[in-house]
Amino acid sequence: MTNPQEQPESESPAQTGTDQGEDRNSHEALTVFYERLRHSTDSEELHEFARRPLPDRSDQAAFSRFTALLEAVAGNDHTPVDDRVFLAETMPFPNILVKLSKDADPKVRQAVASNRDDKNWLVGILTKDENPQVRAAALTNPMASWKMRLEGAQASTTDADTLDYLGGLGTSTEEGAPLILASMVRRAVALNPNTPMETVKTLAQDDRVEVANAAQKRLDQ
Repeated sequence: MTNPQEQPESESPAQTGTDQGEDRNSHEALTVFYERLRHSTDSEELHEFARRPLPDRSDQAAFSRFTALLEAVAGNDHTPVDDRVFLAETMPFPNILVKLSKDADPKVRQAVASNRDDKNWLVGILTKDENPQVRAAALTNPMASWKMRLEGAQASTTDADTLDYLGGLGTSTEEGAPLILASMVRRAVALNPNTPMETVKTLAQDDRVEVANAAQKRLDQ
């Protein structure tokens, strides 16, 4: 005879239905709140939400909910610009940074471009931004790929300060950078007509012959 106490317990249909209903209601509540924040015109409410401290990561449900709602705040043009810049500078979350990288205000995009928690592909997109300050911030972000840095070093639209920064890669900055890749960027900087002559003179003393020769060629012109 089977002992009833040994039989596995099973959830009753009523209990299962209740749990599923709670999950559905929770999801619907999040969706409704997200849409309300996304379309809100209340700048004060949006400001207050943008400046709230993040929940503790140990409460995964609350943390995930909050970061999802922050995306709605970040993407709302009625959120004050200072708050969107704040989020762009401080948030490490890709969904929020991607949203802010498309912001109409270049100050917000520049803040994203400077954020060291960016993914390198996002920095790469911002190196092609129409705004020169955004491009400069992206090119000087350590998360920029070497391909993007090389293209920036070659571009006629890259400003002098950014070229000076790129010209120091592997020497005065990022000393542990890959030798060949860094020297390729420095050589491109040496050949760029926009590079300040002081930077070119420094590159003429570079330990890498190909960089020094390229810089000397500029000096001899």
